[in-house]
Amino acid sequence: MTLALERFDVDGLGERRLSAVRRLVAAGGRGLWLAPIVAALAVTTLYPTVFLIALSLSKSSLGSPFRAFVGLDQFGRVLTDPVFLAAIGRSIVYGFVGSALQLVAGFAIALLFSSLIKGGRLLVSLVLLPLMTPPVMVGVAWKLILAPAGGLLNGWLLAAGIIEAPISFLGTGGWAWLSIGLADFWQWTPFIVILCFAALTTLPDGVIEASVIDGANARQRLVHIILPALAAPLASIFVLKLIIAFKLFDLVYVLTFGGPGFDTTNAGFAIWKHGLQEFDVAQAAAETLIYAVVIGLVTLPVVKLHAALERWDT
Repeated sequence: MTLALERFDVDGLGERRLSAVRRLVAAGGRGLWLAPIVAALAVTTLYPTVFLIALSLSKSSLGSPFRAFVGLDQFGRVLTDPVFLAAIGRSIVYGFVGSALQLVAGFAIALLFSSLIKGGRLLVSLVLLPLMTPPVMVGVAWKLILAPAGGLLNGWLLAAGIIEAPISFLGTGGWAWLSIGLADFWQWTPFIVILCFAALTTLPDGVIEASVIDGANARQRLVHIILPALAAPLASIFVLKLIIAFKLFDLVYVLTFGGPGFDTTNAGFAIWKHGLQEFDVAQAAAETLIYAVVIGLVTLPVVKLHAALERWDT
């Protein structure tokens, strides 16, 4: 009996050791599968971030980086630069206002397309054209449309008698931002339409049909069924468009070049100007890091709202 018990204990110990080895092998296998992802993240995210931090702490130019260690001097320069601080403010205001307007318009268009029994999906595919147009070409096209001499829009307004003299849409601050917003709206609203249309297709038909039978009108269905059901997806779309808006550069570069004066100089254009026009890559690196922190802070409430909507939806 004693020998049998000893044999049983030895066998049990062997099984436990074998199970532990199997777990280690499985963990190692998962690690091997994750290794390429970790390596890609290190190359695309970690290295550029460390490089930016190193640049921001040094005296560097485009042709001669890391000439001397200056500590936090670059950050002090950036935080006391009224031009860059104003540029950050413009980027934030434009990001939230432009993204909200495009989300409302894109959702309304998607709702219209989804209500069409035939042709809705075809129309969604047709609105892809602006999205497939290179941003530089979008800027060039709208610059020609908005030109004061020979521009299509000024020509129409003059012919209709709405204005008596051409308007310099890109030469005055308020009109310039409206022009940038119009070009951005034309380019990116189709993207919002596609995402909203896809979200609308996830709604169960039975719920909508039941509400119609119960006598709910279109406004009641929108307010009490569609919007609550799609709150989380719409928040995701808004966050995505907000990130895209914060990165705005090409339209500013082509349409106004940051002018008139500094009226349309946003954060992206200011960083480009310091880094690639004035070759002060150290200041550009510090501005990039500060702008990234600001973006993180201002988008945090939106991200938290999105997370709350996701939990509520589940």
